[in-house]
Amino acid sequence: MAIRRNHYEAAFEEFLRRRRIPYVAVDEARRSLLEQASLKSMDFIVHAGSGEKLLVDVKGRRYPTAGNGGRWENWVTGDDVESLLRWEDVFGDGSRAVFAFAYDIDEGHEGDFDDTFDFRQKRYAFFGVTACDYKAVMTSRSPRWETFSVARKPFAELRSPIGTFL
Repeated sequence: MAIRRNHYEAAFEEFLRRRRIPYVAVDEARRSLLEQASLKSMDFIVHAGSGEKLLVDVKGRRYPTAGNGGRWENWVTGDDVESLLRWEDVFGDGSRAVFAFAYDIDEGHEGDFDDTFDFRQKRYAFFGVTACDYKAVMTSRSPRWETFSVARKPFAELRSPIGTFL
């Protein structure tokens, strides 16, 4: 198990371990150089039951969130999207780039989820969206920070419990 300071990534890793799903944790400390380009690393390479290699970037968010009445924060950076899709090209057939949204559930909201995961006195829910699907419907959230998000309804249609990918 890698030493992870990010509790969302640590929770996701433990989720995989408890289910005995084969994975490799990627060292994110350095960006990878590929054909003169610098790519942000994914967090995990996961061997799915289908034989597919999932290239997973974990995005930790609170649930629910304040402001905009939004309960499903799902923002990512443009670099997140482009790097993950580029990795999918590099790994080729049999690989799929996936954002794993790890929601840290506030007490009293556990009932909003069918499947939760307890780790270090916190409760999480994990949902996946392919990077390709995300990119197809994302809109700019902050041009200054180069962040993007998906509106509530399309996100509800795109996201699936992470187990459906595994």
